[in-house]
Amino acid sequence: MIEKIVRPGRKLSGSWPEVIASILDYHRATFLWKCAGLSEAELRQRSVMSSELTLLGLMHHLQGVERYWFQRRLADKTPIFKPYRIYVTADGGEWLDVADPTPAKDVYVDYLAACEESRKVFAKVTEDVSRLVQSPEFGESDVRFILEHLIEEYARHVGHADLLREAIDGAIGE
Repeated sequence: MIEKIVRPGRKLSGSWPEVIASILDYHRATFLWKCAGLSEAELRQRSVMSSELTLLGLMHHLQGVERYWFQRRLADKTPIFKPYRIYVTADGGEWLDVADPTPAKDVYVDYLAACEESRKVFAKVTEDVSRLVQSPEFGESDVRFILEHLIEEYARHVGHADLLREAIDGAIGE
């Protein structure tokens, strides 16, 4: 389903938005790299006994992260979310229910679309990185903080994906 992924290099210098955009693309590709070569069943597999997380659930979550932060908060647009079957955790997190009948390929295509939507608005929403953005999660924060939070989201979930993938087939790597 997900073919071989080539991760882009990260910009080590340049404008702050250029560096951040490259880091986000690197983490997006790293997440997909953890999912590459797996079957539908493996992407849906709860491979860590103490967790309900799945790679497909993480993919669904990350498309929501992309749309919520880039579209709703930074671009002040109303994003279009697909009607996936989800469950809500005690802390309010929304995760894809493994019983959702949406094919993994469709979730993957939706994730790619969400990332592309984010890339399209990136230049506009980073014109003024000190611009203040309101959110229920953090209150008033600037664009830099929101982008750093997105990197935190990816870093945390790529770590989850690494553990899930290793439990599925033993594949390891940064």
